[in-house]
Amino acid sequence: MVFARIRRWLGLGEREGPAVSDEQWARVERRLLFLDFLPAEARLRLRALALEFLATKQFHGAHGLVLDDDMLLGIALQACLPILNIGLRAYAGWVGVVVYPGDFLIPRREYDEAGVLHEYDDEVLGEAWVGGPVLVSWFDGEAQPAGVNVVIHEFAHKLDMENGGVDGLPRLRAGMSRQAWADAFSEAYEAFCEEVDNGGDTEIDPYGSEHPGEFFAVVSEVFFETPSVLMRHFPKVYAQLQQFYGVDPAAGEARLRESAA
Repeated sequence: MVFARIRRWLGLGEREGPAVSDEQWARVERRLLFLDFLPAEARLRLRALALEFLATKQFHGAHGLVLDDDMLLGIALQACLPILNIGLRAYAGWVGVVVYPGDFLIPRREYDEAGVLHEYDDEVLGEAWVGGPVLVSWFDGEAQPAGVNVVIHEFAHKLDMENGGVDGLPRLRAGMSRQAWADAFSEAYEAFCEEVDNGGDTEIDPYGSEHPGEFFAVVSEVFFETPSVLMRHFPKVYAQLQQFYGVDPAAGEARLRESAA
């Protein structure tokens, strides 16, 4: 059973060797090339945090999806990347992670300004609920949507929720300035919305223009996956996220490019 193995990974079960071999870590991380931007010691800390995360959360496959060890490890690594230097306490107060085979529908009920109720099915890739589970989609191989990391996106929402509603202002780390954060994000969000409204071919997912909370989640994806893109477009936002997440993936990306050259 998967969760019996998790206990062994953490040394809580039978006295046998680690169930996660170097080969398995390499196989899982091969799908997550952006992890190469991290220093070697951070990679090891991320692995340990991912195993701890798996031991504290309950995973469920929706619509008949069978979760295997590689899937669980891949999701856990991505979920823990934003909290690598924040800590697992940021994900306290809820336990469920529901994984769907591809995108899925969520029933919505909304009232418009005239008070008329509208009911519809919203097709989504993921959703995080305040005090509740995180819902994410899983895609195999080339089926993965380009330029989107649903796991990092939804877990960035969970960090945002620590400070109240989803508004793009998470609970900042000690020493960070709320004013500096607000100035950087407000300026970038307004510029980004204008670019999207003008039909510009943005390098950043235009979904970020929907709401300040979505902008924070989207730029968090970009920060970890294509940091040079965020650095080029919104350097002040990059600087704030560098302080918040405690990592500098752009430096790692530059180092890899120099090595390749």
